[in-house]
Amino acid sequence: MISPSLISLTLHLITSFIASAAFGILFNAPRRMLLQCGLAGMLGWVAYVLLAPQLDAVFATVMATFIVGVASQLLARLYKKPVILFSVSGIIPLVPGGLAYDAMRQFVESEYNLAVQLAAKAFLISGSIAIGLVLSEVINQMIIKLTLRRPANSRK
Repeated sequence: MISPSLISLTLHLITSFIASAAFGILFNAPRRMLLQCGLAGMLGWVAYVLLAPQLDAVFATVMATFIVGVASQLLARLYKKPVILFSVSGIIPLVPGGLAYDAMRQFVESEYNLAVQLAAKAFLISGSIAIGLVLSEVINQMIIKLTLRRPANSRK
């Protein structure tokens, strides 16, 4: 018998892939790259789903976005395309749109305490997306600098 958690994870895989690939279409990604755009988003969302029960949502988002950033840079090098093509599509499942909507709804319903809490969490998650992408880029640049130095040192 298939466990409900396996079915749930499979549904997460499929829907995050479709969402990321669909946003690749909206951002005019080349048709050949839609599969890779979907893969980047799927990797990030699965990482988030697996990490969120153990970690805070904000930290799980940083880790998932870092994975999206690394995958985007690898895909960009492999297919000789811009990193932003994969990273924008890849972070779409992680964007806290539903949380921001709930915050605005609570403001309209005059539930200000709950609205501020939800808005603060949406803001923190949005910031964690930025941190994850920057962190992956910084580590990528460090690796590039180290690999460029190594051949120069080995010639001596």
